[in-house]
Parts: sequence; structure tokens; C-alpha cells
Amino acid sequence: MSPSKPRRFRRLLLTGAAGALGTVLRDHLPALADVLRVSDRAPLGEARDREEVVPCDLGDAAGMLDLTRDVDAVVHMGGVSGENRFADLHHANILGMYHLFEGCRKNGVARVVWASSNHAIGFYPRTRTIDATVPQRPDTAYGLTKAFGEDLAQYYQDKYGIEAVSLRIGSCFPKPVDRRMLATWLSYPDLVHLVERSLLAPAVGHTVVFGVSANQESFWDNRAASALGFRPGDNAEDYRAEIEASTPLVGPDDPLVRYQGGQFTAMPHADDEPD
Repeated sequence: MSPSKPRRFRRLLLTGAAGALGTVLRDHLPALADVLRVSDRAPLGEARDREEVVPCDLGDAAGMLDLTRDVDAVVHMGGVSGENRFADLHHANILGMYHLFEGCRKNGVARVVWASSNHAIGFYPRTRTIDATVPQRPDTAYGLTKAFGEDLAQYYQDKYGIEAVSLRIGSCFPKPVDRRMLATWLSYPDLVHLVERSLLAPAVGHTVVFGVSANQESFWDNRAASALGFRPGDNAEDYRAEIEASTPLVGPDDPLVRYQGGQFTAMPHADDEPD
């Protein structure tokens, strides 16, 4: 995304701005807005040029109402980003999502682009190619909260007209690090491009897309993202030789290769007491 592009929004809100993906987007979203409001409950440092730093906990209903005031659109990267105790997931990923959309409803925010996850559909077998219209099959309590977020986004679109794009992010890292990521990898440049297109595409309603680069190996049909104008430029295949040399093969019944959610499908329930 070039800094020379004309800005399209008066004020954008970026939540989770201290996280790994939020940090990447914080560097690029100012190209689209007169003001970027950044938020997290973790330290964010001093406000940069054309930034507002507004700390907030997603579980704080009043704080979220204030956070979404005078905002044109939201990029929501906040929340718990992996399997965890249900109380923590509930606070950030369920209550937090509700508070976010309620704030948007009450404050007239037009669009939300947010980080869902491939773990909302993780129990589909890797042998099956799916698109974003299949029923959800979450692989963890974490994936369950992302399925809830997608349903919440649909509800607020149907009843209140808030547009949303739910990004089922695969594996977003500087480069793929294991064999599964040869199919699920999303590069940082492609993440930025996908978020940009999700903000700028006209009339998205509620659109669910996969956050994945143009990998040669894939089990996701991502035509819905193409309809937004998403044209990924990176391909995990460039790293295949490196990954195959450094990571062992596993048997066909291993969750890493049996299911699209990989090792998440075999994770223990986080609220169980350890042995």
C-alpha cells in the first residue's frame, strides 16, 4: 500500500494494534485515513503522526462505546488469538465482539473488517476443497468464538445494515514455517492488501473470505475474496524446499495433515485440570 494513495476515510479505528497483525496494519492504514485511532489494552507507545491512541479493554462496554464514536470504519484485530480458557475467550472474543458491534450500531459505523480464523472450519478434512459458504466446523473453543463472531456479523448486517468482512485468516507470518502453512500461509503484504480491499470494496453486505496468499497448495476456494478485488502476490511454494528439508513428514492420520485446522483439532480442552 503506497503512502501516496488518496485517503478514503476521515477516521479509521484499529483494535488489537499492539498485536502481531495489528502492528503490521498500524504501519499501513494511515494511507487510507485522515486519522487512525489505535487501541489495545497492551501499551501502544506515543501517538504517531495523524494517530489517536485510545487504550481500551474489549470487555468494557462503556469504553467500547466511546472507542467507536466518530469512526467511519473499524479494522478489528483485537481479542484472544489462540486456544485458551473459556473465560478469557468469552471476555475478549464473545463479549468483546458484542461490545464492538453494539458500539458500531449506536455510533453509526458503516463497516467492520475483522480477524476471524480458519479454526472456525478446522474440522473439515484437508482432502476436501471448501468455500466460505460451508457450515462452520470449529476445531477448538477458540474456533467456536470465531464462528460466533461470524454469526454476530451476519446478524448486525441483516438487522441493522452494518457491513462486515470476516477474514478467516490462515497462518499469517513473515514466511511459512511448517508443511501445513504451504497451504494456509498469508504474507504480511497480502494481509495489508486484503484489509484494504475489504475496507474499500463497495456493498460487501457480510462477506466471509479466507485470508490466504496465492499458494500453489490450497484447500480453500477463495473466490469471495477475489470478488472484493483481492489479488494476492505471494506464494508459499517459494519456501517448499526449505520447509521440507527442515520439518519431518507425519502419518496420514496425524491431525496436522488430516484436518484443515491442523494441530488445533487435537488440542486438549483448555479448562480441563492437568493430570
